[in-house]
Amino acid sequence: MVELAMGIMLGLCGLGAGIALIAGIGPGIGEGQAVAAACEAIGRQPESKSAVTSTMIMGCAIAETTGLYGLIIGIMLIFVAPGIFSGVLRDTVLALK
Repeated sequence: MVELAMGIMLGLCGLGAGIALIAGIGPGIGEGQAVAAACEAIGRQPESKSAVTSTMIMGCAIAETTGLYGLIIGIMLIFVAPGIFSGVLRDTVLALK
């Protein structure tokens, strides 16, 4: 019984980590669009290069945090959560006996 619950828990942690790492797709697409729009704006008005570049870099940095949060959650689900959940599972089984 405990082995089955442990296997399900580990499988779901892996599934959750995979889903969390999908969060890296959004920032990649968004940053690509931001850089394309900035290049287009600089091409139209070269004198606004510094303002456009600084705004683009700030926006890309903010967008990148979403991907980093997803990466951190994925790493925690792979390395930290199984230890915590297995301890809770063990305590629950011992309390039921």
